[in-house]
Amino acid sequence: MKLGLLILAALPIATYAQDSIAVHSTEYPNTFSSGSANVQPFTNSSRRFNDWSISIGGGAAFMAHADLVSIYDKKVNWGYNAYASIDKQITHTFGLSIAYQRGETNQRAQLAGVPGQLAGVAEANTKYNQVVLLGDINFSNLLRRVDNHSPYRWAFHGYGGVGLMSYKTSLHDNNEFRWSSNPPRIPLFIKQDFDISSLYYQVGVGLKYNVSKLIDIEARTMYIISGDDEFDGGGWAGPADYDVNSKVSKYNMISARRSDNMWTVNLGLSFKLGKHETHLAWHDPLQEAYYRAQVLDEKSTDLVVCEKGDNDNDGVCDDWDRELNTPAGARVDGAGVALDMDLDGVIDLYDKCVTVPGPVENNGCPTSK
Repeated sequence: MKLGLLILAALPIATYAQDSIAVHSTEYPNTFSSGSANVQPFTNSSRRFNDWSISIGGGAAFMAHADLVSIYDKKVNWGYNAYASIDKQITHTFGLSIAYQRGETNQRAQLAGVPGQLAGVAEANTKYNQVVLLGDINFSNLLRRVDNHSPYRWAFHGYGGVGLMSYKTSLHDNNEFRWSSNPPRIPLFIKQDFDISSLYYQVGVGLKYNVSKLIDIEARTMYIISGDDEFDGGGWAGPADYDVNSKVSKYNMISARRSDNMWTVNLGLSFKLGKHETHLAWHDPLQEAYYRAQVLDEKSTDLVVCEKGDNDNDGVCDDWDRELNTPAGARVDGAGVALDMDLDGVIDLYDKCVTVPGPVENNGCPTSK
């Protein structure tokens, strides 16, 4: 039954659809150009907008949601973040960036109960390097109103991506993770290299200002989801770190989450590359289309017909009349030439035998022998 309905639905399409496979023309327009006359191959010479840029920036970094956090006991333990990226604008609403980020966070926490009294407030440090592929959605272009004709200088962007990171952490307290020779103890050090286990996710938003055709300024905030319970330096995330009966300090059990997540706030610059006046991210094609439609609406539609007139009154303008002295009353073709149905050299107006050829001397009729 379903197969029969599918065949019935596909039959009209198969019957009336154009066979685009049969057309292999490289000329435009063709079957693949949707019939538009304003179609041409997209090459570097046909580009109207710049679409590459280089961005740099930096700001503050915080361990936001983790076992050890940067905002602890109403105090902020500041860290830093810096980034550099190569950006490619794909369309006016979407772009891609490959970015390198590095920075450092400082965080604190205290264990509950007696272990916390013995260890005091633990201090941890994370130094990280990250490489991420980011998608960039230009919400201002995507959601811009058609009646908004204000200068386009501000743009709201959304980011999301995936990357790899390496990091080194250290944790110090007054008990298990302290420098001591008797009993022998050292702080907790963790090192993570770049590999598939260091995969992380990143989302964020940014507000850009178009300073000039060469430079943008952006305020950007990012949320990094590490997917790693070792990122804050709280422990190796092994079975003993979550076993309440083990003798290992339970910093990784302060928070129930198994992902230590970071937050960054940055201010940056984007340097737009290229020879064109405008970058693709700052172009609104919808506004351009409405502007062109408005220009056409306001343009005079008065048409001038027969600038040179029709001096022989044959109904064909002298601008394209091939016979400017057509006799009055003669029927003419589209080029203004008097008709001669039998092609005997006598126009039909004077031809006594319109359908039979004859000499001019006999008014277009055949002579009898």
